[in-house]
Amino acid sequence: MESTLEVTPEQLQPNAGLGTRWIKQAVWFAVLLGICYAPIGQRLIQQWMNDEDMGHGFFVPVIAVYIAWQKRDELAATVLKPSNLGLLLILLGAVQALVGTLGAELFISRTAIIVSIVGCVLFLGGIPALKVLGFPLFLLCFMVPIPSIIYNQITFPLQLLASRVAEVVLGGVGIPVVRDGNILELPSQKLSVVEACSGIRSLLSLTFLSLVYGFFFDRKPWMKWALFVATVPIAIAANASRVTMTGVLSEINPELARGAYHTAEGWIVYVVDLAILVGVHAGINWIYNRRKGAKTANV
Repeated sequence: MESTLEVTPEQLQPNAGLGTRWIKQAVWFAVLLGICYAPIGQRLIQQWMNDEDMGHGFFVPVIAVYIAWQKRDELAATVLKPSNLGLLLILLGAVQALVGTLGAELFISRTAIIVSIVGCVLFLGGIPALKVLGFPLFLLCFMVPIPSIIYNQITFPLQLLASRVAEVVLGGVGIPVVRDGNILELPSQKLSVVEACSGIRSLLSLTFLSLVYGFFFDRKPWMKWALFVATVPIAIAANASRVTMTGVLSEINPELARGAYHTAEGWIVYVVDLAILVGVHAGINWIYNRRKGAKTANV
């Protein structure tokens, strides 16, 4: 007698049911966290709306959740090991949020959200779940503004660097310029390289975008981190170029250094940043493929 053996989807993917239950539990935890951290989240969203440096904040949780959803099959195929250490992290997040709220320390209270989310993942799926979801969890860090004490330490050196580069280039093209700190004295007017022109805005959004771009457009795990590192010199150089271009345009027409013209100039520089990032990606891949081909030929 012949017998047939049916293979069910559950047998092909033994942890599929567990993964589905895990996702449902994660949704419940997400709802509870949303309720508990609603006041902190509301003030964070308000800063995204009013702070131009954090305009990318709206996209961070959306993209992080989308990437986590893309990893659902990998999560379903992973042997999950719930850990009670996650409860300690959740408790730590709650204490951190309380301390930050009572002390009016925004960074502490806002990062408590991330700590609690990591704690939920650890509690529900253990270290294996953290390994699968580590990248989207890391992306959440980009939704929290940098503390003012660190922000000021970063922006002022960037302002000075941009003004120094502009001084050298403007002098090189024959435009008389005198620099006093972050102030550029030109024949037509005085230009001040303020915090908004330090490059920190493009640096924050570009580093986030580089990680997302690397995830979606390259399968090599290390590529997104290589692009992440590359964005730092790209953003700094592009911003110095923007300040220099502003100085040149102001000598043609002072109005070109103000208002809508100056804003449009910033967008153009940012698009150039993205183009350079794509070019760097192509260049790294070219070098990688050549070295890989050379190793194959020598075998």
